[in-house]
Amino acid sequence: MGSARVAGESQLANILRAHRLACVKSVVTGGAGFIGSHLVDTLVARGDEVLVLDDYSSGKRENLAGALEAGVSAVELDVLDAQALFAAIEEIRPDSVFHLAAQIDVRRSMADPGFDARLNVAGTVNALEAAARSDASRFVFTSTAGAIYGEGADRTDELPFVETARCEPLSVYGQSKLAAEGYVALFGRTRDLPAGSVRLSNVYGPRQDPATEAGVVAIFCELARSGGRPTVFGDGEQTRDYIHVADVVSALLAMEGSDDQGPLNVGTGIETTVLELAERVGSSAGRGDFEPEFVPARAGEIQRTVGDPAAAALRLGWRAERSIETGLDETLAAGG
Repeated sequence: MGSARVAGESQLANILRAHRLACVKSVVTGGAGFIGSHLVDTLVARGDEVLVLDDYSSGKRENLAGALEAGVSAVELDVLDAQALFAAIEEIRPDSVFHLAAQIDVRRSMADPGFDARLNVAGTVNALEAAARSDASRFVFTSTAGAIYGEGADRTDELPFVETARCEPLSVYGQSKLAAEGYVALFGRTRDLPAGSVRLSNVYGPRQDPATEAGVVAIFCELARSGGRPTVFGDGEQTRDYIHVADVVSALLAMEGSDDQGPLNVGTGIETTVLELAERVGSSAGRGDFEPEFVPARAGEIQRTVGDPAAAALRLGWRAERSIETGLDETLAAGG
């Protein structure tokens, strides 16, 4: 099983140093979102000319405040508007396209499967086509780990899941991301587009919206700061692999700098139960009274999932650098 580590000099610093003298043009779809805006900030620090494409349906303009001051360009558009997307990317003719625009709410995917498929599959195809038409040197797609592999509680002998494990999504969201991965691979084979996919574990960190379903860390941190108590569905023994957004950004850049097609798991390889997470958030926040309130389990929720990040370590030289304790401390200190 993989493990998180804290390094004296981060992989991210090494990547930035290697690119400091290069003038790279990068496009980030969904760049005003939680993960996307952190990636944009890092690309700016690297010295890139950056174009953000976002419809602001879930992303926030304030997430880009610093980047816009630094000269980043932002265009408001929907990735389903193919012609607008083609025109925007053709104009900059980027070296790299990072495709993060997506529908990420599992509950919404089940309530409106068509919308989820249009945004996550058709939107990805549009982004791939735009990248291919503009002769981009690299296309990086952000997929998901837990929602693609399915229930781990019934396959404990396979945990942590490696990339060759059976993909058995239990949600429309997981299926749409799996389908999109197929198109990424197709464009690599048939359109000569150097493209790769990364499967992210549960990402957390500053700027994560506590209103999103995947943002349990953000929800718990908000409650810890405001004097509330965490709500735990079921017995709280559900496990996830929580990875800090800064480690995800370094993985995206490592994938960009490689010719690997993936998909590659990006996570710590460590299972953390919801009860453990609540305990650690309470401890980091100095809340000795941060006791969970239990409510009935949600139908269809995955009980156990964790991906093995060993392939990313071997093929990209990437590993998560933050332990859950360090990451929570940083998240609470940042106020988000």
